[in-house]
Amino acid sequence: MNFFKYMKDQWSLILGWLFFIVLTVFVMWLAPNISVDWGTIAYLMLIEGVFLIFYLVGCYLSKRRWWGRLASFQKVSPLQNYLEGGHTEEEKLIEEYINQLIREHQEVMQEAISSQQDQKDYIDSWVHEIKVPLAASELLVRSIEFDIDDQKYTLLENELAKIDEYVEQVLYYARLDSFSRDYLIQEYDLKGIIQPVIRSQANYFIQKNLRYEIIGEDVSVLTDAKWVGFIFKQILSNAIKYTPDNGQIDMIIEKGAQGVAFSIKDSGIGIPEEDVKRIFDKGFTGTNGRLSKTHSTGLGLYLARNLAEKLGIHLTVESVEGKGTTMTLFFPILNFYNEKR
Repeated sequence: MNFFKYMKDQWSLILGWLFFIVLTVFVMWLAPNISVDWGTIAYLMLIEGVFLIFYLVGCYLSKRRWWGRLASFQKVSPLQNYLEGGHTEEEKLIEEYINQLIREHQEVMQEAISSQQDQKDYIDSWVHEIKVPLAASELLVRSIEFDIDDQKYTLLENELAKIDEYVEQVLYYARLDSFSRDYLIQEYDLKGIIQPVIRSQANYFIQKNLRYEIIGEDVSVLTDAKWVGFIFKQILSNAIKYTPDNGQIDMIIEKGAQGVAFSIKDSGIGIPEEDVKRIFDKGFTGTNGRLSKTHSTGLGLYLARNLAEKLGIHLTVESVEGKGTTMTLFFPILNFYNEKR
């Protein structure tokens, strides 16, 4: 706080000083044996004004240290450190009040963190437990493959695949904050990452009679195969979902000077222009996601964008309503890695 702001806060003291000056002159004027000499009054005002200024400057200098401590305290994580250095009773009262708020905040945050960790542990446990009956259900469905109608069998497989995909979304969403403890960066062939994902979606390709083509030579990328596979699965799942029967999905690999661009281009219904900027927002389903036949959770692309950012991958989208959508994963070249080689 500078001196002018401090003086602005002392308006009541200055007003009180002026009141007592007027009161002194009034008493002198009422006293019968005292003659009012305006020169004496002016001299008295000057002396009292000097004392007032010295008092204000002294108070300002004594409090400036405290204000400086408060200002520096705000810059260095105020909710993680305690305030110290109060000398006057007023400063000690403020210091104790602020420290009490910090203690209460830390207790609440610790409870929230503990509760959140318990919830994450439960979700991880639930996901792993639910995968057992899911796997058993898949085996049971396969065991009755020749006992039921082909169409019903395909529908059962598709529904189980959807459940498995939603369970995976929950697991990856729970691990989003602890991503740094669950990834391994290595050099992988891009086609080696995407082909197992494509095979896992074979039923949907067959059911909708969709064609796909991988265009471009295989390249190596420095990344984590598991997380990239999940990201690609979310994008491919959307491409399949919003591409009409007999449509085409192209997967284009392009290597440039700055890195590798991997694009997933579909001939689907496209994304309305007003929705394009929001498709990566958590929970946003957009106009297409509200269609009765294409239910959406609004989590797939949100997870894809967040995981891509954590891996240093740039995920972008281009879409024309009624013509299709192109999602591009760009893997930049890491100079420091190349220099070591």
